[in-house]
Amino acid sequence: MVISNKPLKFILAALVACSPVMSFANSENDSTHVHAEAAHEEKVISHNAPSEEEHAALDPKAKVDAFIDHHLQDSHDFVFFSDEKENKHYGFPLPVILIDGGLKIFSSSKLHHGEAVAEVDGNFYKLVHGKIYKTDAAGTITFNDHGHPENEKPLDFSITKNVVSMLFVSVLLFLMFTGLAKSYKKGPIPTGFGRVLEPLIIFIRDEIAVPNIGEKKYRKFMGYLLTVFFFVWLLNLLGMTPLGINVTGNIAITVCLAAFTFIITQFSANKDYWGHIFWMPGVPVPMKIILAPIEVLGTLTKPFALLIRLYANITAGHVVIMSLIAMIFVGKNLAADLPISLGLTLFISVIEVLVAFLQAFIFTMLSSLFIGMAVADHDHDHGHGHDDNVII
Repeated sequence: MVISNKPLKFILAALVACSPVMSFANSENDSTHVHAEAAHEEKVISHNAPSEEEHAALDPKAKVDAFIDHHLQDSHDFVFFSDEKENKHYGFPLPVILIDGGLKIFSSSKLHHGEAVAEVDGNFYKLVHGKIYKTDAAGTITFNDHGHPENEKPLDFSITKNVVSMLFVSVLLFLMFTGLAKSYKKGPIPTGFGRVLEPLIIFIRDEIAVPNIGEKKYRKFMGYLLTVFFFVWLLNLLGMTPLGINVTGNIAITVCLAAFTFIITQFSANKDYWGHIFWMPGVPVPMKIILAPIEVLGTLTKPFALLIRLYANITAGHVVIMSLIAMIFVGKNLAADLPISLGLTLFISVIEVLVAFLQAFIFTMLSSLFIGMAVADHDHDHGHGHDDNVII
């Protein structure tokens, strides 16, 4: 079956065309978040700072740093914008689920963005730097010499902003692919949004799965490859909206994604794969003993490369865009800084739209490559060479 690449080109063109809207939406939302996070930082610092500094306003650069830190971190609530003068936050709270001598479930509105102490079943909790700590009725937080809280932390299984984003993307993927499957019942050509998905699916099959895993074994892993590609891609695109979402820039998320690839690779591996790792054919026995631990270490460095690549690229993109927008607030000449800031932000945002697709593609490509190496039938006559040219 031959399918034109015009739909794929149309998708990329549409994404690039939408990037200016995303950029300007981000700039408007960021300006309010800078003030909101700065106000929160003042309250946190006041626990450990001298009294003269408790009422001192943070300078613009400190506000920018506070906002970027806030943007990169997860949150127990969605805040669309804030009013610094009125000290009001406009958004909606999320469920807080703690295990602390039992199950504690309450709304994050009780924490009031770290400005209030939440009382639940006689226990008191306070939000500091995005994490929940046990405290007393007065909200006392003890800091160490490095400025980190020393209070006890309960086990936190809360439905945070990142969790909501992943659930949303998961539901979206389910609806997209079930709709595509149903459209095939009407005929060989999909209808509706399925016409957009089909060329992407065939692209992943023909350009990623089949070349790396092989025509005989690729179908077993297509479900995972399709899921991880669209999951990462949609989360990357969602991170460019003004909602302040940074899921794939959270290293805990990339660790989990890389762990899935690692588990699938190791449990799908055949005896040839393990033979090449622990007792490499075609080399002298002393070299086999030396190379075995190196090969075992290599099985761990591959998923590590996956998680660091995705985390570092997405985080860097967010930091660069936020820093460029911050020029408006830090600079003293608004007339000169505004067009430069918006122009550079627009340019980087266009690049980030492409990076969003590229990082999903690379993660899927490397995952299929590692899986293919594990399930391939090696030719022992040529000695060891199954991963000599792999670039991670």
